[in-house]
Amino acid sequence: MELRHLEYFVAVAEERHFTRAAQRLMVSQSGLSASVRALERELGARLFVRSTRRVELTSAGRALLVEASRALASVRAAKEAVAAVQGLLRGTLAVGTEQCVTGVHVPGLLARFRAEHPEVEVRLRQAGSASLVEDVAAGRLDLAFVALAGAVPEGVRLVPLASEPMVLLCHPDHPLAGAAKADWAELGGEVFVDFHEDWGARGLTDRAFGAARTERRVALEVNDVHSLIELVGHGLGIAVVPRPIARKEQAAALCTVPLAGAEDHLWEVSAALPEDQRTGPAARQLLSYLRRPATGSAPVTAASAAGTASASAAPAHPG
Repeated sequence: MELRHLEYFVAVAEERHFTRAAQRLMVSQSGLSASVRALERELGARLFVRSTRRVELTSAGRALLVEASRALASVRAAKEAVAAVQGLLRGTLAVGTEQCVTGVHVPGLLARFRAEHPEVEVRLRQAGSASLVEDVAAGRLDLAFVALAGAVPEGVRLVPLASEPMVLLCHPDHPLAGAAKADWAELGGEVFVDFHEDWGARGLTDRAFGAARTERRVALEVNDVHSLIELVGHGLGIAVVPRPIARKEQAAALCTVPLAGAEDHLWEVSAALPEDQRTGPAARQLLSYLRRPATGSAPVTAASAAGTASASAAPAHPG
């Protein structure tokens, strides 16, 4: 089995289209198709179901995609490890992040890395935490900054960075505005604005209401922080969010109400990485920036980052 065949297969699987995959790889479509057919013959299974508009993975193709992505990631890590021994850092660093994570300033972190390692191509993907950790597990991302509420996939380890309580965010005219505290069980009849289900904050909130044995109605589901704040600001619903989101400048006109027992449902931000042997040198280098400062700065560790995140909310989560 040739690595080239696996590369071509993964490109088609991700693009769901032979022409786009060929353009991405800068190869002829006929050569790409021939490579995929050769791989199917070798494996004795069809990998794609082809139609006039797109292609879909078969069950065999889905099984291969997981292992092929991991294999290619391991090969890339091996090449980068050899380069690192020679004093070089090159290749590609694929990073993921959920929006507005605390404990790390992602744009500043990536800018510093690229300035110090210009031979490394930096790629960034923003998505929900559940999706990001799956990408780390499959080798599509080298690391991701996440707030995972569910189980950690096999082959992924988490490096804790910070934790924050969840709070209630509401319009100033809402009956709960100005309350000393809100109880989860008393919010069941409210209309909620919330994030998509793969966001860490959404998963944490769902679990908290489940623990309180309280059903709730999420009528407005969004995929970015600013839309959530704007919808709450127009009185279309209330939201349960991590405290850093409530502290954003855009939310200054809204009311923040503490939640009873918030310490039992902390929003925990971590760096998600592959298991040790699969973590590449570029990812290790980026992670090291969380433990050591830029020139002239006070020392910062992953643990101290958690302590300083709340005190310096704006730099930690500018997005």
